Amino acid sequence: MAISTANPHKQKLGRTANSWRKIILPYLFLTPLFVVNFVVILGPSVASIFYAFTDWSGVGKAKFIGFSNFVRLAADPLYFKALEHNLLWMLIFLTVPISMGLMAASFLSSIKRGQMLFRLAFFFPYVLSPTVSVQIWRYIFHPLYGIGATLSNNFGWQWANIKFLSNTKIVLPSIAFMDNWQWWGFLAILYLAAMQAVDTELYEAARLDGASRWQEFLYVTIPGIRPTLGFTLMMTMIWSFLSFNFIWLTTGGGPAHASEVLSTLLYQKAFQSFEVGYAATIGLSMSLFCGLVTLGVIYLRRKGWEV
Repeated sequence: MAISTANPHKQKLGRTANSWRKIILPYLFLTPLFVVNFVVILGPSVASIFYAFTDWSGVGKAKFIGFSNFVRLAADPLYFKALEHNLLWMLIFLTVPISMGLMAASFLSSIKRGQMLFRLAFFFPYVLSPTVSVQIWRYIFHPLYGIGATLSNNFGWQWANIKFLSNTKIVLPSIAFMDNWQWWGFLAILYLAAMQAVDTELYEAARLDGASRWQEFLYVTIPGIRPTLGFTLMMTMIWSFLSFNFIWLTTGGGPAHASEVLSTLLYQKAFQSFEVGYAATIGLSMSLFCGLVTLGVIYLRRKGWEV
């Protein structure tokens, strides 16, 4: 019978070293990511909370003023006007692009030949830089040599020469139309991928029961893609409070604050008026709105909703 001559103490030390290596080594590899996350996200987030209670121009020492910025925010009519525009923006993007994406995905799901060509055509605007997209639409909407001006000058269609970006009543929907051109195709591809994962036997059973195409879409497709649909609805609501690039590149919030949203107002206060403390307060309110949306989704998930 063989007798083990290994030292039990050394075996215990070896097991301890291996266990510590398994615990610590993954965190060592993640350390660079933790550092980047702290510098880029966590650090500025904590700093913005502090600066929201200060009067600071962005240079020099910040002066602590308590809740004065929040009191000013509650009485600022421009802030509530920007918030109203954000809510209108959210309403537009919760209806128009999502409806277009669902409709396009439903039609594409029945196409067997050439589907990839349609996918590329729908997805192409999404991969364009917002700067490029804005420049394209600024030429299209230009009051002197855009499409409307061309139709007016060459064919006498005066009604076609609409000042989309200078009319205070339609400037925000016009910018939303530009942004939607880039966004809805991406939603269509997402919904198409989700629809193709729905069990085809459910459609066959619905047809045997005499269901119409609309009933199939309503009672089979929508429940089948509910997680994807819920995710896009949630992200649309959150992104509606963070929208900046299209509005800023097109009008900068004008004319006469007709397209002002919270993000453009924050930018103006921070980098043009140098009221960084007040801008941080606006940023906190935006985070609050996004947080409420997230908490609402968490609540619905706990109630059993597939979102």
